[in-house]
Parts: sequence; C-alpha cells; structure tokens
Amino acid sequence: MRNQPPGGGGRSMAPRVLPLPRQHSFCSPVVPNPFVHPGRLSAGAKLRTVLLGIILLPLRIIFITFILLLSWLVASIATYRHHGGGSVPLKGWRRRMVQTSLSCLTRTLFFVMGFQVKVKGKVASLPEAPIFVAAPHSSFFDAIVSALTGMPSIVSRAENLSTPVFGTILSSLQPVAVSRQDPDSRKNTVAEITNRALSGGQWPQILIFPEGTCTNRSCLITFKQGAFIPRVPVQPVLLRYPNKLDTVTWTWQGYSLKELFVMTICQLFTRVEVEFLPVHVPTEEEKKDPVLFANRVRQTMATALNVPVTDHTFEDCRLMISAGQLTLPMEAGLVEFTKISKKLNLKWNHVREQLDTFAAIASASKGGRIGIEEFAEYLKLPISDVLRELFQLFDRNGDGTIDFREYVIGLSILCNPANTEETIQMAFKLFDVDEDGTITENEFACIIQSALGVPELDVSNLFKEIDADETGKLSYDEFKDFALKHPEYAKLFTTYLDLQRYQLGMLEEDDIQPPEAKYTPVGNAVPVSETRPVARNKVCPADNEEDNSGTSDKKDD
Repeated sequence: MRNQPPGGGGRSMAPRVLPLPRQHSFCSPVVPNPFVHPGRLSAGAKLRTVLLGIILLPLRIIFITFILLLSWLVASIATYRHHGGGSVPLKGWRRRMVQTSLSCLTRTLFFVMGFQVKVKGKVASLPEAPIFVAAPHSSFFDAIVSALTGMPSIVSRAENLSTPVFGTILSSLQPVAVSRQDPDSRKNTVAEITNRALSGGQWPQILIFPEGTCTNRSCLITFKQGAFIPRVPVQPVLLRYPNKLDTVTWTWQGYSLKELFVMTICQLFTRVEVEFLPVHVPTEEEKKDPVLFANRVRQTMATALNVPVTDHTFEDCRLMISAGQLTLPMEAGLVEFTKISKKLNLKWNHVREQLDTFAAIASASKGGRIGIEEFAEYLKLPISDVLRELFQLFDRNGDGTIDFREYVIGLSILCNPANTEETIQMAFKLFDVDEDGTITENEFACIIQSALGVPELDVSNLFKEIDADETGKLSYDEFKDFALKHPEYAKLFTTYLDLQRYQLGMLEEDDIQPPEAKYTPVGNAVPVSETRPVARNKVCPADNEEDNSGTSDKKDD
C-alpha cells in the first residue's frame, strides 16, 4: 500500500504491518448463541402431539391440580404458626414434613406429567456439601432436582412468594428471596447464602443454578459466584434431556412457558437424566478466588457433559433483546459480556450505548454486520487504502465485515486509547495550518485528503457535522466534542501522525545524501524539496527526536 505525503510526494514507503497480533482470548465464542432454541415441531410431531393430547391433557391436568393442592396443604401445615418466616429455619417435624412429604409429592407430580427420571451418582449429605450447583439450566422442569435432593432451599424472586398456591409451597422451602427493588439485593443474597452454608446444619442444603438464566444446553455459560463465595464444598449436578423431540427447552427465543408445558404433558413420556458428580472440595487457592473456584467446577461439569464453555452471561441476554428492539438480529448483541467487560473494563450501560451506534451504522446492511461501504458512509469518507487499514483492524476474523463484538473490541483497544487529550490537541494543531485557533473547511479538507491519500475529496458534509454552531470554522471545543463522540477518527489522526513521523525520518536521511541524489526526481515523483511540510513541522518539528507515538495503534491486543 502507498501513502502520499502532503503535497503528493512520490517516494516509496516501507509497507506497514497492519493487522495487530490478536489475543486468542478475544476469539469468537464456539457457540454463537446459547439463548435461542428455534426448533419447531414437524407436521407429524404436531399431529402425534394433538392425538395424544386429546387423551393425556385432560387426565394429567386433573392429577396435576390434585397434587398441587395436596402439596399446598402439606406446605401450609409445615409453616403453620412458624414464627420468623424465612429468617428462622424450619426444624423438627416441620423440616421432615417438607423433606419427605413434599419430596414424594413432587416426584409423583413429575411421574404424572410423563417424566421418566434416571438418576446417576450419589446425593451428598448436608455435612458433605451444603450447596448443590446444577447445570445446564434450560427449563422450568429442572425443578425435578429439588425432589431428588430432599427439597433444598433455592434462590427465588421475592414476588414469587405471594403467588397463590405456588407461593405457599415455595415458602415452605425457605428460599433465599431476591428483591428487584432493593439496590443491595445481590450483596444481601450472597450474604444470606454464605450465612446458611456456614450455619453448621441449622439450614437445609441450597440448590443453585449458577448460570443464572436458561440456555439451550449447547454449552455452559459463565457461572455466577454466589454459590462459591461461601468457600464450602459443592456438589455438581448435571441435567440431560435425551429426547428425540425436545419440548422442554425454554430460552429467550422460542416456545413460551405455556406452550412448552402443554406440549410436554401431551407426550407419552419425557426422559430426563440427573447425574450427581463427586463433591468438589475447594483448595486453598480456590477459597481465596471464587472466580477460579467457579471456573474449575464449571470445567468439570462441561467435561462430563462433553460441551464447551463460553463467557456469555445474563447481560448478553439483555443486549440480545436490545439488539432485537433495534431491528438487528438478536444474536448481534452477544459479546460474551463477562470476558469483554473484565478485559476492557467496560460497563453494561456503555456497551448498550455502543449498540445504538452500531445499529445506526448497520441499519442498511443485512445480517447485522458492517461492510466497508457502511463503514465509509458512517465516517462520511471515501473508501481508500487508509480507511481499509482501519476497517481491517476492526475486522478481527478477516471475513470482510464487522459484527458488534468486533466493533466493541475495536473501539476499546484501537480507538479509545488513541483518542486522548494529547492526540486531539495534536490533531487540532495539525488541521489549524495558519495557527489562528480555528479550522476552516479548506484547512480541514487539505489534511483529510493527505491523511487518506485522496487528492480530491468533498468533506463538506463531515465538516458541517462537526461545526455545531454553523460558523464555518471549527473551534477546539467543537473539534474535541466530535472526536470524543466518534473515536473511530482517532485512528485516522494517529495513522497520519505516524506517517508524518515517517516522512520526517525520510527527510533526515536525505540530509546526509549527496546533493545530486537529494534532488533527483524518479519517474513522475515530486522532489522532496517541493513537498509541503507546514502541518508536519508544526506537530513534529525537525529538531524533536522524541517519538511520541504512545497514543497510536501500537497497542498489542
């Protein structure tokens, strides 16, 4: 690739090695979207479901209603005149009644619904493992684990406790209640889990689904730390649904809760396998680091399930939903938020704002990806070699498009670090050729043309967008405000500044050449003495040997 210096120098340049080395940790996830289950029933499956449902549905509904009412009665008796509610553990006959009667009724409920349960492994006792961690979490039918583990406490929304019938049954399990209205809810939940896990047997065991949301069982997403902060042994529990027809998977995109429930009880039977792995006792290293503890337990479970692990979290679900609202494909919002946020120090709200910008760029494209044409149109610049370089830096997998994940990483690694106060000041000085404190459209066009290597370029639309007060001149505040809101341009500035430094080095080499070599043009090249170094000398004076390229694109991501 060639870049011309200001004024059109013809000296050939050493090619720059542009794509930066890529960290393997930023590679795309092996499972693009674990939060969807688009499978639909075939015509034959629908017909079979309807025919079986004519007989099974009414009968099973009657039995389910009867068992639920009986469970409500048992739960009401167990909690009758129990003082302290969820803050005081059930003891004596109350706890035994919940553990035996409710456990038996729950098993019967699943049997009536047609579930054939296969259990592997041994359930750990309370002293062996105060906490069960179950995964993958893919359905509300995963509640079968409660019946197999003696009706342990669970983590539940506080609103669920007020639900008729179900609320009473749930209250008898003395769940760890999570309140959405409480800003300290997460901290209080972790504190309560820790208190119960370390109570020495006063509280029952706790069942936690550490993924925190439902997936399609294609992988194990990031485990939340709540089950691992208490630093006590945990027993991993695996869930499998080896059915030819999947009517249980409940994800963010797919069948609704009611649809899945009806389809499932209209099947002759539904298989489920529950496997209890050996108890995982944390090492001293894991006790000091809940994240390490959680990751090792997750890897053990993933190996047993023969599925990969990814860094998706519930925050990815929120971004996925936001992407759908912005008319993007829902999977466009999936960035493996845990990994991205930790490595790049990003907050969810910031990534959500970037999604709005990405949607505005990608609105005209198909598939929720940005091509070089959309990228150039957004920057209001023509497609040039320099712009292609910038595009290639964003395009991490080299497929010729930029998805939202690549866009977030590109802004954070390439543009935002370059978009410093120093870079903006240097760029402003570069544009302000006559040093009057403002930039005219001609000055702006001159440098942009040189930076892009385009001899003729209409920058009026871009100039007008920056010129907020419509004075025909850009002040430093206007220039800075635009640069901060559009960090993509920072790479163009730093690329051009690097080019200026390179040209300075070429000129210094010329100073030690014989005069006849210095001024001998080659082909149609313009002699070096005729190049226009005005802006270059202002920003990078010839007597300044220090290379201030720290704000450029040298960061190894």
